[in-house]
Amino acid sequence: MNSFLRGSMNYVWCTTSVLGKGSTGAVFQGVNKHNGEPVAVKTFNQLSHMRPQDVQMREFEVLRKVNHNNIVKLLDIEDDQEGRGKVIVMELCTGGSLFNILDDPENTYGLPQKEFLLVLEHLSAGMKHLRDNNLVHRDLKPGNIMKYISEDGQTVYKLTDFGAARELGENQQFVSLYGTEEYLHPDMYERAVLRKSINRSFTANVDLWSIGVTLYHVATGNLPFRPYGGRKNKETMYHITTKKAPGVISGTQTSENGPIEWSKHLPAHCQLKEGLKQLVTPLMAGLLEESQARMWSFDKFFLEVQNILNKTVLHMFYVNRATSIEVYLEPDQTLVHLREHILAQTDVPQVSQLLLLENELFATKVDANTSARGYPPTDASNPVMLFNIENYNVILPTEWDLPKFPTFPNGISVENDASLAKVACSVGHECKRRVESMSLLDTLMNKSVHQFSGFLAGFLVKLLKRTRHLEDIEGLISELTKMFEVAASNHETYQTFGANINASYEKQKTDFQRVSEPIQQLYGRFVKEESLVREWNSGYRALRTPNKNRDSEKAKSLVDRLRDSWQHMLRDRATRSLTYNDEQFHVLEKVKIAETGKRLKTLLNDGVRQAVEQEAECLADWYKKAQTIFLQTQFLMKDVSAYVDALYDLREQLKQHREDLKEEISTDGEVSKTIAGKSIPTTTSTATTTIPIVGDVDGSDKGLTARQNQYKVMCFMNMYNQIKEVKKMLQQNSDILAATQGLLPDTGDRAAAT
Repeated sequence: MNSFLRGSMNYVWCTTSVLGKGSTGAVFQGVNKHNGEPVAVKTFNQLSHMRPQDVQMREFEVLRKVNHNNIVKLLDIEDDQEGRGKVIVMELCTGGSLFNILDDPENTYGLPQKEFLLVLEHLSAGMKHLRDNNLVHRDLKPGNIMKYISEDGQTVYKLTDFGAARELGENQQFVSLYGTEEYLHPDMYERAVLRKSINRSFTANVDLWSIGVTLYHVATGNLPFRPYGGRKNKETMYHITTKKAPGVISGTQTSENGPIEWSKHLPAHCQLKEGLKQLVTPLMAGLLEESQARMWSFDKFFLEVQNILNKTVLHMFYVNRATSIEVYLEPDQTLVHLREHILAQTDVPQVSQLLLLENELFATKVDANTSARGYPPTDASNPVMLFNIENYNVILPTEWDLPKFPTFPNGISVENDASLAKVACSVGHECKRRVESMSLLDTLMNKSVHQFSGFLAGFLVKLLKRTRHLEDIEGLISELTKMFEVAASNHETYQTFGANINASYEKQKTDFQRVSEPIQQLYGRFVKEESLVREWNSGYRALRTPNKNRDSEKAKSLVDRLRDSWQHMLRDRATRSLTYNDEQFHVLEKVKIAETGKRLKTLLNDGVRQAVEQEAECLADWYKKAQTIFLQTQFLMKDVSAYVDALYDLREQLKQHREDLKEEISTDGEVSKTIAGKSIPTTTSTATTTIPIVGDVDGSDKGLTARQNQYKVMCFMNMYNQIKEVKKMLQQNSDILAATQGLLPDTGDRAAAT
């Protein structure tokens, strides 16, 4: 064992603990001799030592110059104690390289969106630090991006391997060739791979092409430009990268000498949401421009990445398509922009978008002018619910065709069997993702029902409250009309006015009863009895949904079994020569993989998918009924609003007649003195104001007349106070009005029109 140990003054490493190998050296895992801290140690081979001295020293100089969280930290540069030259000691990134992460079957179809965004952010930040220091990497690829797990569990991606790096200003050029051919800019590929003798120099912008290829690889699990046969078909590779049209981000040849399949879009299997795809695709197109004149600059790349990362993300669940979507908003954008983004992603017209969050209209959570940065937080499990109020259907989203589980041939081939086992794991992970996705659909469909039911219940509560408030106002206006008639007892014209107002009031009251009764009935059914919720719960209990069956947990268990078998195949491949017993176990693992794959497909297709389809049908039936109730409430709201307008009109009529009557009464002899000596009350209290009696107290006609006129004044003044009270109550009612009349005015108008 000791023969595998090597060391320097402060570090020791084992040559069997290989973390990575390259053309000029290898990286091993080691430890600090003094504190046992694990480290990564890069050693150099004989080929490296044959390079010019200044080239050998360049990597050391670059590492000493950089200091950034997204670049692997340099700890020491020491001498190998066996005289084999310098070694570089760096922090250990236990998560491995991004290449190894992408090589895992779980990531065959690309990284999850959250992880992709981390790579985008950290890669951009690391590259910006290099450019700020006038450095060019020249060998960017997933193998040179390491995953570091901090002590608090956070993931940090870091650039490493600066063997090809050098200092280079923005417009400086270089002619030396470095890099990995799949990630090389076509100009460098032509010289380095095709060995064509061309007189051309390069700038730091060649790193941008490598970033574009890396980002596509991370998002999809595949390289963007793939000739049939891979690396060996070099001329076709060069043709794909140089002949593609602007905006094309991938070109694939699927048969020998076959046509190239071009695409300006990310593939269906990519795990990025549509909202993010719309932002990332033009970013990749700008980076993957063969013409250095059309290719983005570093400044534009850094700016666009920051624009993406700074956007406010609103998570939504589009109920009618049972689809989770994400809307990326500029921090200063408002509700009108949100609705435009929703239209772009879903084709739901703005007037048909009903947005709910926590049982309330999203528009009541945010003001029309509230910027997106002030929006309530949302996530995939707690999104804004989007309903199309003109569409009753609930249709599950279309999925790309599931890859087939491989079939193992008879006999034993450790190399081929290990490859097929890896493919089986890849398909298994995709099955697991779909089971998890449908389990989330189950959760969100169930939640959407309770959100819509809660919204309707809250709406009916406000509508009933408003109705009862209006009934109170009715009583006050009734008293006002009576007082007006008393105050106008000696004025025939005003008596007629009062009678007309009273008749109009009685008619409005009768009409309103035909509105208030249905409101009370709806309130009883859907608020007190919760009939909508109970109807859904009754149907939902009969369904065998993914969450009830714990299908996600089952899928995870089956995928773990596939991975165990794959690891067994890898060990057999490493062993090469199997004993008889090993061969028997090898065959059993192949049978295990085949049976586990069948169970996973059955779980997905015959269990989870069918259950979710049935749930979507139940939701569609339920939504039709809920929509009918919703439209009823809209019609009733319109009727209540009309009645409010009528009450306002009656109040204005009373107010005007009161002013006219005031002028008439103020000219009545003794009474005018009383009015002249009294200011009109400003309080809104309905209590009767005490009026001092003016005139004889012996019962004479003059005293009686004065007392009658004073009674009129008392009625007039009380009527004044009552009108003020009605004004106050109508003002209070406007709070309810704002909560009901303002709900979906477009919908109400449209419903009225139909």
